[in-house]
Amino acid sequence: MTKDELIAILRLQNIPHIGDITAKKLIAHCGSPMAVFLDKKGHLEKIEGIGSVTLGGLHNKKHLQKAEIEYEFIVKNGISYSYFTDVDYPSYLKHCIDGPVLLFNKGNIRLENKKVISIVGTRNSTGYGRDFCEKFIEDIAHLDPVIVSGFAYGIDICAHRAALKNGLQTIGCVAHGLNQIYPKAHYKYVHEIERNGGFLTEFWSTSNPDRENFLRRNRIIAGISEATIVIESGEKGGSLVTADIANSYNRDVFAVPGRVKDKYSLGCNNLIKGQKAHMLTSAADLIYLLDWQAEEHNTAPVQKQLFVELDDNEKIIYSFLQKDGRQLIDQIALNCQLPVFKTMSSLLTMEMKGMIKPLPGKQYEAI
Repeated sequence: MTKDELIAILRLQNIPHIGDITAKKLIAHCGSPMAVFLDKKGHLEKIEGIGSVTLGGLHNKKHLQKAEIEYEFIVKNGISYSYFTDVDYPSYLKHCIDGPVLLFNKGNIRLENKKVISIVGTRNSTGYGRDFCEKFIEDIAHLDPVIVSGFAYGIDICAHRAALKNGLQTIGCVAHGLNQIYPKAHYKYVHEIERNGGFLTEFWSTSNPDRENFLRRNRIIAGISEATIVIESGEKGGSLVTADIANSYNRDVFAVPGRVKDKYSLGCNNLIKGQKAHMLTSAADLIYLLDWQAEEHNTAPVQKQLFVELDDNEKIIYSFLQKDGRQLIDQIALNCQLPVFKTMSSLLTMEMKGMIKPLPGKQYEAI
């Protein structure tokens, strides 16, 4: 990516009323971030859902100046970044309509062909929650998953530390720029995490760990992973927000049950009671429900039939799944330009023909 291209992306990020969804819409319409600033405002206002208020700051020079300052910070401090169409952009996050247009990272993050799970919970963790977290991560360590959390007090830092103890890659999603560490008490873990994982954020160096940033950060934690696990939570809290977002992304959510009168088990118990999360009592539950046991026990692969005839819709779907790997139903329908009901019908027929395999979380992959 050239300097001008990166500055154009940063400039879009800094304009009020242009969030990630709108930015992606503008980029798709114009062909590139730079082209957005070259197009006529009248043309852009014709895009559905975009009006004069949204575009009000598009050509304000102060946004360009701020983008140039942030660019200098990125270069000077060796900050890595990934654009939402880049190959190294987290694959699960690409499926989230409101995923960040640009992600910044530090460390040694490697997500290709990796299982990724997010672990969240209360800052006021108990011995019960910490013990479960440590044992759970120890029990799945042989599958080499990447452990994502929010680098906060309580369950978050417990998950990061347990991952490091078991030689697993771990990623801290932070709610501020990469020029600082919050909470400062966790600075002692930074270098070890960067050696085997790292830190991710969408926030600039000018952003502080404000409350609203944590809420925005939660969608990255939910979106970057195959599943979100809530280990302990009060009746209200950020972990429950993360679980709700993960559900909205059609991701699997797990919650660790606790005693009915325990304050920091109320949130988990309510998730399970409301059927918003699978009950998680051991690593075996997650391995089974995410279909990881097939790889764990080297189950023989399903054999597809030879000389199978596919109709036109099935050919389109099969070609897409072969090229892009496992996908959610909604993503298959969108990319293949088919109604969801026709997609579901074709997927069922293809499954019976032995051409595709259903996976947990409403996903399918070609065989």
